[in-house]
Amino acid sequence: MISAPKTVLCIHDLPCFGRAALSVIMPVLSALGVQPVALPTAILSTHTGGLGTPARMSNPGYGPAALAHYHRLGLRFDCIYSGYLADANQAKLVEQAMEFWPNALTVVDPVLGDHGRMYAGLSEDMVPAMRALCARAGLILPNPTEAALLLGEVPAPAVTLEAACQQAARLTRLCPQVVVTGVPAGRSIACVGTNRDGSSFVTRTPQIPRMYHGTGDIFGAVVCGRLMQGNVTEAAVQAAAAFVADCIRATPEGADERLGVWLEAALPNLTDR
Repeated sequence: MISAPKTVLCIHDLPCFGRAALSVIMPVLSALGVQPVALPTAILSTHTGGLGTPARMSNPGYGPAALAHYHRLGLRFDCIYSGYLADANQAKLVEQAMEFWPNALTVVDPVLGDHGRMYAGLSEDMVPAMRALCARAGLILPNPTEAALLLGEVPAPAVTLEAACQQAARLTRLCPQVVVTGVPAGRSIACVGTNRDGSSFVTRTPQIPRMYHGTGDIFGAVVCGRLMQGNVTEAAVQAAAAFVADCIRATPEGADERLGVWLEAALPNLTDR
């Protein structure tokens, strides 16, 4: 008998142009044999990275109403995956999903900042709201800047691998599983984290000196998909980092970085592995 695919509730924004957030998360999870269910926190004409001011459509009442509808239908979610939240009130949306589906694995990408500073447009109350959300999650995926903010520290523009390992260890007091992502380590980019059994790990991927919007969303989607396939966290992180590298290599040098990686060319690699 063929079992039904695992289902992931994805609470992110939806940029309709520019490969980021739900526009990349949905195809990645589908390619991994996992059913994604989108819960857009906002619909944008483009993502917000260098493409001008996007047209925006948001309805604060939609998210809670959609969750209530799914709950009445008796839907089951195996995983809840959240990312960028525009304000502290949207953290409550993720918490509502946790309450409706308490047995789901909750993966939180605490999108707060990078390179030592918070993202423009986020208010200071997002930090305590995100910290409270992470305290209820099963796995969090901060970068070093976000890790520092969650720890109540002033973030540095760059951190060493040793410092990132210390961040990950300290954050396990907040959440049982932590993966600190995007840590420079010589000619590699490292992720440091903990498995469900409490063991720690460091993964390394050869550094490709190009940056694109949306790669963090692709990374998180692969992690969720691989976890739903039964992988341990370390293996899921290794697969995610390798696929992001595949996406960057599939994108011609000189391509407009604002538009994201050429995900379409790399998607077959997910089913080949």
